[in-house]
Amino acid sequence: MIARGPQQEQPRARIERAISSRPQRRIPAGAAALRIVAIGASNTHGWYVGNEGAFPAQLEGLLRKRGIDVQVTNAGVPFDTTWMMLRRLDRDVPDGTDIVIVQLGSNDLRFLGTMQQRAANVAEMERRLQARSIKTIVYDEKVEKVPLRYYTLDFIHWTREGHAMIAAALLPRVLSMIEHRQNDEPPSRAAHAR
Repeated sequence: MIARGPQQEQPRARIERAISSRPQRRIPAGAAALRIVAIGASNTHGWYVGNEGAFPAQLEGLLRKRGIDVQVTNAGVPFDTTWMMLRRLDRDVPDGTDIVIVQLGSNDLRFLGTMQQRAANVAEMERRLQARSIKTIVYDEKVEKVPLRYYTLDFIHWTREGHAMIAAALLPRVLSMIEHRQNDEPPSRAAHAR
């Protein structure tokens, strides 16, 4: 039996402590179920950790712990580039979706694409989603600077702790969008009857 040192458990404990220390936001009981789609490549899919260990499932769990009725659909496809994500966007994001998380990887550059093409594809995804009144969160590990300790030995894919860190980073962004969605909704008929 191998004893685990404090350094091996430290990232997970730090993530859990950070999540639990954030103030709980109350969502009204009558709020409609939230539908989120996470679109991306192998990291979104959960390479090495499976769908249940990937950040979409972990984010759903964090939101449910806060009493939010939510479904987070994992639309990650290994080896996809942003151009491929753009091609399948309308198919993988059904009507009634509230939020889309676009998780950018490095496949564009790995498969001889350019940063300009990547940026143009992301802008087009955002434009299409905005036209459908769907909020968008773009998560780019190049911008977000995911620490190396959250990568597997291939330095491409995230560990389970890495996925937990990504879910924790996305949580406040999603909660903010939920609050804005509720503030944008017209008052219910019951409120007018008072």
